[in-house]
Amino acid sequence: MKYLIVGLGNIGDDNSDTRHNIGFTVLDAMAQASNTAFKDKRYGFVCSVKYKGRDFILLKPSTFMNLSGNSVRYWLQKENISLENMLVIVDDIALPLGSFRMRPKGSDGGHNGLAHITSVLATDEYARIRIGIGNNFRRGKQIDYVLGTWDEEEKKILSEKIPVVIEMIRSFCMAGIELTMTVFNKKGKLPGNTGSETP
Repeated sequence: MKYLIVGLGNIGDDNSDTRHNIGFTVLDAMAQASNTAFKDKRYGFVCSVKYKGRDFILLKPSTFMNLSGNSVRYWLQKENISLENMLVIVDDIALPLGSFRMRPKGSDGGHNGLAHITSVLATDEYARIRIGIGNNFRRGKQIDYVLGTWDEEEKKILSEKIPVVIEMIRSFCMAGIELTMTVFNKKGKLPGNTGSETP
């Protein structure tokens, strides 16, 4: 059984430690935990991780965020993976820093990477984990914030949350999306977070 796990981000050293690249960051941690390295392949950096009889294809698109759908479509077809076995990891300013949420489908919420994937695949019915990066920016400074680097306190919070997100990915592949949402969405909700963000 194969699964395509897509982490969204932008390639290049200048983008490696930015909030917008949280999808890359999660997959880098997952690969490192499995002693696996990414290889530069067509439309993306790819590696394969085996876990309890499942084969996870980890994909970091090299098409840049706004064209992520091209990479996703290519690797779904190349690996002959069904859409229900795909999971996308994405940043979300509508969620507080340190929170995360899995959804089986939904709008792109203004995220260009999700918007392009939805456009190319002609459906929004694919699983995604949205990781909160917060919205601590002044009016008109959203782009600077999203493309900015993490501060030390944010890195500390992430270091505690990323292992949980990796558990969530494994659960999605082993136990399915419904059980995973039931168990892990509670863990990803912070005190005071009403969960009223865009579905």
